[in-house]
Amino acid sequence: MDSRSETLRIVYIEDDPTIAQMYRMKLEKDGYRVTLAADGEAGLRAVREIHPDLVFLDIRLPKMDGFTVLRQLRDDPATRHIPVVILSNYSAAEMVETGIRLGAQDYVIKSEVTPGFVSDKVQHWASLSPPLV
Repeated sequence: MDSRSETLRIVYIEDDPTIAQMYRMKLEKDGYRVTLAADGEAGLRAVREIHPDLVFLDIRLPKMDGFTVLRQLRDDPATRHIPVVILSNYSAAEMVETGIRLGAQDYVIKSEVTPGFVSDKVQHWASLSPPLV
């Protein structure tokens, strides 16, 4: 385990509790501090309160969709610097393009990766500066 991982805080915004817990368990096992949010509004609040080092964001969420969350994070000077990685099952090119255009560092298709892959990439993603949007 990388000693830097102990200090990294992650907010994972995901409405499927099984997926959220699966990723949380792996990330915490690898030393990251993880806060889960089950809808877009709760996720936005969590990011604004915690100021995490990285946000994982689903697209289809109750109360506020992921693109709206991302727009609001990028519009807020207090959160625009926080790296966001979209983790979604939506793989259509226009969805990926929208996520990147709105300021996500990466767009990852959940069905194509494992929690281990995602955990291995945390240090990389957390080190990226958000694109200027």
